[in-house]
Amino acid sequence: MTPDTDAAMGRALELAAAAQEWGDTPIGAVVLGPDGAVLAEAANEREKRGDPTAHAEVLALRAAARVHGDGWRLTGCTLVVTLEPCTMCAGASVLARVDRVVYGAEDPKAGAAGSLWDVVRDRRLNHRPEVTAGIRAEESATLLRAFFRAQRGL
Repeated sequence: MTPDTDAAMGRALELAAAAQEWGDTPIGAVVLGPDGAVLAEAANEREKRGDPTAHAEVLALRAAARVHGDGWRLTGCTLVVTLEPCTMCAGASVLARVDRVVYGAEDPKAGAAGSLWDVVRDRRLNHRPEVTAGIRAEESATLLRAFFRAQRGL
Protein backbone atom coordinates (compact mmCIF):
# COMPACT_ATOMS: atom_id res chain seq x y z
CA MET A 1 0.00 0.00 0.00
CA THR A 2 1.24 3.46 -0.83
CA PRO A 3 0.24 6.72 0.86
CA ASP A 4 -1.74 7.52 -2.29
CA THR A 5 -3.81 4.33 -2.13
CA ASP A 6 -4.42 4.67 1.61
CA ALA A 7 -5.66 8.25 1.16
CA ALA A 8 -7.74 7.19 -1.85
CA MET A 9 -9.30 4.38 0.17
CA GLY A 10 -10.12 6.90 2.89
CA ARG A 11 -11.90 9.04 0.31
CA ALA A 12 -13.66 5.96 -1.14
CA LEU A 13 -14.93 5.16 2.36
CA GLU A 14 -16.32 8.70 2.67
CA LEU A 15 -18.06 8.29 -0.69
CA ALA A 16 -19.44 4.92 0.42
CA ALA A 17 -20.88 6.48 3.55
CA ALA A 18 -22.55 9.16 1.41
CA ALA A 19 -24.13 6.52 -0.86
CA GLN A 20 -26.05 4.98 2.00
CA GLU A 21 -27.58 8.39 2.75
CA TRP A 22 -29.55 8.17 -0.51
CA GLY A 23 -30.31 4.47 -0.09
CA ASP A 24 -27.54 2.91 -2.16
CA THR A 25 -25.23 0.13 -1.03
CA PRO A 26 -22.24 1.91 0.56
CA ILE A 27 -19.50 1.46 -2.00
CA GLY A 28 -17.10 4.17 -3.10
CA ALA A 29 -14.43 4.25 -5.79
CA VAL A 30 -11.53 6.53 -6.67
CA VAL A 31 -9.35 6.46 -9.77
CA LEU A 32 -5.77 7.60 -9.33
CA GLY A 33 -3.78 8.83 -12.29
CA PRO A 34 -0.25 7.71 -13.09
CA ASP A 35 1.11 10.43 -10.78
CA GLY A 36 -1.06 9.27 -7.86
CA ALA A 37 -3.42 12.25 -8.05
CA VAL A 38 -7.18 11.70 -8.00
CA LEU A 39 -8.61 11.70 -11.52
CA ALA A 40 -12.19 10.81 -10.59
CA GLU A 41 -14.36 9.46 -7.81
CA ALA A 42 -17.87 8.14 -7.39
CA ALA A 43 -20.24 6.35 -5.07
CA ASN A 44 -22.86 3.77 -5.94
CA GLU A 45 -25.87 5.44 -7.56
CA ARG A 46 -28.01 2.50 -8.70
CA GLU A 47 -30.98 3.55 -6.56
CA LYS A 48 -30.41 7.25 -7.11
CA ARG A 49 -30.30 6.92 -10.91
CA GLY A 50 -32.49 3.85 -11.30
CA ASP A 51 -29.61 2.40 -13.32
CA PRO A 52 -28.34 -1.14 -12.71
CA THR A 53 -24.93 -0.21 -14.15
CA ALA A 54 -24.39 2.82 -11.88
CA HIS A 55 -21.85 1.04 -9.69
CA ALA A 56 -19.22 3.26 -8.08
CA GLU A 57 -16.43 1.69 -10.14
CA VAL A 58 -18.17 2.18 -13.50
CA LEU A 59 -19.06 5.78 -12.70
CA ALA A 60 -15.51 6.55 -11.56
CA LEU A 61 -13.94 4.86 -14.60
CA ARG A 62 -16.24 6.80 -16.95
CA ALA A 63 -15.36 10.09 -15.25
CA ALA A 64 -11.64 9.27 -15.29
CA ALA A 65 -11.77 8.47 -19.01
CA ARG A 66 -13.17 11.95 -19.64
CA VAL A 67 -10.16 13.64 -17.99
CA HIS A 68 -7.31 11.19 -18.59
CA GLY A 69 -5.11 12.10 -21.53
CA ASP A 70 -5.52 8.79 -23.37
CA GLY A 71 -9.27 8.61 -23.95
CA TRP A 72 -10.84 5.43 -22.63
CA ARG A 73 -7.47 3.79 -21.96
CA LEU A 74 -6.64 4.37 -18.31
CA THR A 75 -3.09 3.08 -18.64
CA GLY A 76 -1.02 3.87 -15.57
CA CYS A 77 -4.13 4.39 -13.43
CA THR A 78 -5.29 2.66 -10.25
CA LEU A 79 -8.89 1.88 -9.35
CA VAL A 80 -9.42 1.99 -5.57
CA VAL A 81 -12.76 0.63 -4.34
CA THR A 82 -14.18 -0.27 -0.94
CA LEU A 83 -15.60 -3.65 -2.02
CA GLU A 84 -14.15 -6.27 -4.34
CA PRO A 85 -15.47 -5.54 -7.84
CA CYS A 86 -18.30 -7.64 -9.30
CA THR A 87 -17.99 -9.22 -12.75
CA MET A 88 -19.23 -6.07 -14.51
CA CYS A 89 -16.82 -3.79 -12.66
CA ALA A 90 -13.90 -6.20 -12.89
CA GLY A 91 -14.54 -6.45 -16.63
CA ALA A 92 -14.73 -2.67 -16.92
CA SER A 93 -11.38 -2.31 -15.17
CA VAL A 94 -9.82 -4.81 -17.59
CA LEU A 95 -11.35 -3.10 -20.63
CA ALA A 96 -10.27 0.33 -19.34
CA ARG A 97 -6.70 -1.01 -19.08
CA VAL A 98 -6.14 0.16 -15.50
CA ASP A 99 -2.79 -0.98 -14.13
CA ARG A 100 -4.01 -1.80 -10.63
CA VAL A 101 -7.19 -2.61 -8.76
CA VAL A 102 -7.06 -1.99 -5.02
CA TYR A 103 -10.01 -3.00 -2.90
CA GLY A 104 -11.07 -3.20 0.73
CA ALA A 105 -13.51 -5.93 1.70
CA GLU A 106 -13.80 -9.22 -0.14
CA ASP A 107 -17.16 -10.13 -1.65
CA PRO A 108 -17.56 -13.92 -1.40
CA LYS A 109 -21.02 -13.76 -3.03
CA ALA A 110 -20.18 -11.71 -6.12
CA GLY A 111 -16.47 -10.80 -6.09
CA ALA A 112 -14.65 -11.08 -9.40
CA ALA A 113 -11.12 -10.15 -8.34
CA GLY A 114 -10.24 -13.37 -6.58
CA SER A 115 -13.09 -14.40 -4.28
CA LEU A 116 -15.80 -16.04 -6.38
CA TRP A 117 -14.29 -15.37 -9.81
CA ASP A 118 -10.99 -13.87 -10.91
CA VAL A 119 -11.88 -11.90 -14.02
CA VAL A 120 -9.08 -9.37 -13.57
CA ARG A 121 -6.37 -12.03 -13.66
CA ASP A 122 -7.91 -14.37 -16.23
CA ARG A 123 -5.04 -15.38 -18.52
CA ARG A 124 -7.41 -15.61 -21.48
CA LEU A 125 -7.85 -11.83 -21.47
CA ASN A 126 -5.45 -9.42 -23.12
CA HIS A 127 -4.99 -7.23 -20.04
CA ARG A 128 -4.60 -8.21 -16.39
CA PRO A 129 -4.41 -5.48 -13.74
CA GLU A 130 -2.36 -6.06 -10.61
CA VAL A 131 -4.66 -6.63 -7.61
CA THR A 132 -4.15 -5.53 -4.02
CA ALA A 133 -6.83 -6.75 -1.63
CA GLY A 134 -7.72 -6.03 1.97
CA ILE A 135 -6.84 -2.33 2.23
CA ARG A 136 -8.89 -0.98 5.15
CA ALA A 137 -11.08 -4.05 4.71
CA GLU A 138 -12.63 -3.96 8.17
CA GLU A 139 -13.81 -0.36 7.72
CA SER A 140 -15.41 -1.29 4.40
CA ALA A 141 -17.01 -4.43 5.80
CA THR A 142 -18.35 -2.56 8.84
CA LEU A 143 -20.10 0.00 6.60
CA LEU A 144 -21.66 -2.76 4.52
CA ARG A 145 -22.80 -4.83 7.52
CA ALA A 146 -24.42 -1.81 9.16
CA PHE A 147 -26.20 -0.91 5.92
CA PHE A 148 -27.62 -4.39 5.38
CA ARG A 149 -28.65 -4.72 9.04
CA ALA A 150 -30.59 -1.48 8.71
CA GLN A 151 -32.13 -2.70 5.43
CA ARG A 152 -33.36 -5.82 7.20
CA GLY A 153 -34.61 -3.84 10.19
CA LEU A 154 -32.20 -5.48 12.63
